[in-house]
Amino acid sequence: MHSGILVATGVTLVTGMALAGESRLAALSGGEFTVVDESQLAYSLPGPISGPQLELFANGRQEFQQRWVVLPSIGGKWGRGPTSNAEICADCHAGNGRGHAAETRKESLASMVVRLSIPGENEHGGPRPHPHYGDQLQNQGELGRVPPEGDASIAWNDREEKLADGSVVLLRVPQLLITNLAFGPLGPEIMTSVRIAPAVFGAGLLDAVAEEQVREIAEKQKALGFNGRPNYVWNTATQSTAIGRFGWKASQPTLMQQDAFAFLNDMGVTTHLFKQDNCPDIQVACRKRPRGMIPEQPERAFDELLFYTRALAVPARRHAEDPEVLRGEFLFAQAQCAACHVAEMKTGDYPALPALGGQAIHPYTDLLLHDMGEGLADGRPDFLAGPRDWRTPPLWGIGLSAKVNGNASLLHDGRARNLTEAIVWHDGEAAASRDAFVRMPKQEREALLAFLNSL
Repeated sequence: MHSGILVATGVTLVTGMALAGESRLAALSGGEFTVVDESQLAYSLPGPISGPQLELFANGRQEFQQRWVVLPSIGGKWGRGPTSNAEICADCHAGNGRGHAAETRKESLASMVVRLSIPGENEHGGPRPHPHYGDQLQNQGELGRVPPEGDASIAWNDREEKLADGSVVLLRVPQLLITNLAFGPLGPEIMTSVRIAPAVFGAGLLDAVAEEQVREIAEKQKALGFNGRPNYVWNTATQSTAIGRFGWKASQPTLMQQDAFAFLNDMGVTTHLFKQDNCPDIQVACRKRPRGMIPEQPERAFDELLFYTRALAVPARRHAEDPEVLRGEFLFAQAQCAACHVAEMKTGDYPALPALGGQAIHPYTDLLLHDMGEGLADGRPDFLAGPRDWRTPPLWGIGLSAKVNGNASLLHDGRARNLTEAIVWHDGEAAASRDAFVRMPKQEREALLAFLNSL
């Protein structure tokens, strides 16, 4: 590893510190792309890059924080819309971390989106978009020119769950409310899925994991009685099918496509990968809106942002040799949590950023789909992901989420406010692991949570 300093838009970022002692290997969550930082910048630092790459990273960071506006507004980059959900990448991914759930019905879904589809598949086997609203509800338009598609909010209903020792966990169950639809009712066949923005850091390392390793993990899980499955999705760049690894249902095959998809669906900004605006036939004002540059995000600027998301490092583990943390790690494995939250992977060759290749990393994910039970089901398929299926989310850096993001929202829709709630929500293939946690005495549960908070 290295020590270095990057100055970007007035912020000094320390990019590395030496790790020593027995805890070195356990703490290297991202291999050489690990940084020792516990501040609000913990998800925002680059790995071991230097020279021109540091400048590229700084430029990409600026793009990530770039405000997009509608033509001919001032105060930002032209090209947003005609319909959208956000105006800055960083608004949804605060500090490059997770989004958060709206706490009340009156609060807007600031870092959440609502995916839409109807029964059937599109031409590539993915979700079939709604004919009037597409595959994502856009709650922002252009004032006086293009109407927003509608509004969405969430109401929460409480539910109590008792642990074996009598402790009570208060779970909240989301109820999606969609109002002010501009183009008619959604219809009885509509399928919806509420999603919070996922974390961005470490994405380059996950992009560098070879498909063969993902398939190998799936085969090993079968011997343990688990049914982790890759999601095979459409790769727009290669016009072929590939293993999905990004998104809550592993519906995006590469970091490039994940970034371009977010540009289009969240901000209404076209790129070289997706050049057409989201304007279904019925949305006449959207379709007639004059277009500026095509694509709206120039390829060079997109490549800079892509480099930024590739090069973001992972914060080092903390207290890896603490006896309580070690006890919690043992309990995590004993409850078979580690069968799906796989502790170690290795990255393969990665020409886009060769330094990411050949790294032993500790993301605590398998990048596979698992049936998580009816309680977490959204009822909406996505390529090979069924209505109850979700990709195992990475756990690295999770202990710093509240500090970096200002919240600890977990699970696909942010319903869990802490790790305990998230574990208790597990079901389906994870029911036995959840039950093991529920049966644990308080001291053991606290040890397991201490381990998770060390990641």
